[in-house]
Amino acid sequence: MDGNMLKNKVALVTGASSGIGRAVALAYAREGAKVVVSDVNPSGGAETVALVRAQQGEAVFLAANVGQPKDAQALVDHVLSTYGRLDVACNNAGIGGPSAPIADYPLDGWDHVININLSGVFYGMQRQIAAMLQTGGGSIVNMASVLGAVGFATNSAYTAAKHGVVGITQVAALEYSSKGIRVNAVGPGFISTPMVSKLEQDPTLNAMLIAAHPMGRLGRAGEVAELVVWLSSDKASFVTGAYYPVDGGYLAR
Repeated sequence: MDGNMLKNKVALVTGASSGIGRAVALAYAREGAKVVVSDVNPSGGAETVALVRAQQGEAVFLAANVGQPKDAQALVDHVLSTYGRLDVACNNAGIGGPSAPIADYPLDGWDHVININLSGVFYGMQRQIAAMLQTGGGSIVNMASVLGAVGFATNSAYTAAKHGVVGITQVAALEYSSKGIRVNAVGPGFISTPMVSKLEQDPTLNAMLIAAHPMGRLGRAGEVAELVVWLSSDKASFVTGAYYPVDGGYLAR
């Protein structure tokens, strides 16, 4: 444990059983936060908690489906009953969903992606903001994507949801920044995580994804986590309503 950017803060991370969410949880703990790890995958969540504790950090796990409002409420209630406050939240949970042109896109796939990737962020923020208002403020970081800024053929639901995340981030910032709550969005490019690994297994697709990033590689989860930590901390005290890409130059093309 070598940091103190989040010393004595209580942080919540959704989708933290692997990938970017796990990296964020580890980075939060490294910077001194007590971390509540959440996911629908209990074994992965328990592994994240174990990794945090292995670096002398403090973490607990609670299973929750962000697409269920009652789970979002139970999660924040658990944070408050365990630690008495909520200072930082990273709404990271998300799914890729089906790939198909709009005319062929499965309706159940559309509903599922919008529910987890967009409604889940809305449900989470509702409860998180209510908790933060009780203690004078906090910081929320919502995980969007480069596809929150541009389109990607055959991924209509994911793209629509991530554009929506950027939009509701801006709305929340307008509504609550004067009350001490900062809300920002992060837009990762294609990051080498379990969600992207199936794309990496196709050599042609993997080469195409790498070529889309001027840096000539996919990103690493820890690189996204460093930006999330900064936005979550008082170092970013005048930053709210912003959308920060971390994309190896993807959006600069």
